[in-house]
Amino acid sequence: MKKGINKRRRGRQQDEELMPKHAPMATEIFIANTDAEIESCFPAFSVLRPHLEQSKFLPQVRRQQMQSYQILALKHEGVVKSVAGFRFAEFLAWGRVLYIDDLSTLPGETSRGFAGALLDWLVDHAKSCRCQGVHLDTGYTRHAAHRLYLRKGLGLNCHHLALEIKIDA
Repeated sequence: MKKGINKRRRGRQQDEELMPKHAPMATEIFIANTDAEIESCFPAFSVLRPHLEQSKFLPQVRRQQMQSYQILALKHEGVVKSVAGFRFAEFLAWGRVLYIDDLSTLPGETSRGFAGALLDWLVDHAKSCRCQGVHLDTGYTRHAAHRLYLRKGLGLNCHHLALEIKIDA
C-alpha cells in the first residue's frame, strides 16, 4: 500500500512540473512623491484614519511634508496595498529617531507580509540615516499590529497620553 501512496505523490509532483510556471507578482516599495502617487495611497490610509476625506488628503500630506513627513508605499499587482507615514525627529529622551505616524494595510491584504516589508525598509532606512531608534504609537486594540511590531523587535516601553483640544471653527 505504501508503494501506491508514493506512486500517487510522484504522479502529483510530475503533474506540477508540467504545469506552467507563473512569474512572481511584482512588488514595489517606494516613497510617494507625485500627487498621483500620494493619492494612490489614500485607500490604505483611510482604513487606519477613517476621518480623512479624500479631497483634503493631498493638501494635508503636502503640509506635513514641510515637517519632514514622507509616505512609504508598497504596491503589489499594480495597487498600493500597504502604506507607512513617517518622519525624522530628534528628542532629548531618544536622540534622532525615525517616527512612524501611520502604518496601514488594505482589508483582505493583511497577514501577507506587506506591513512587515515596510517595517523592514524603515528600520534599514533609519540605520542608514544614523538614527538611534524607530518609534511609533499604536492603539491599544490593534492586537495583530502589536504582534507584528513585537516580532520585528519593537518593545513596549512607554505610554502615550493625549488631551484633545476642541478648536472652534
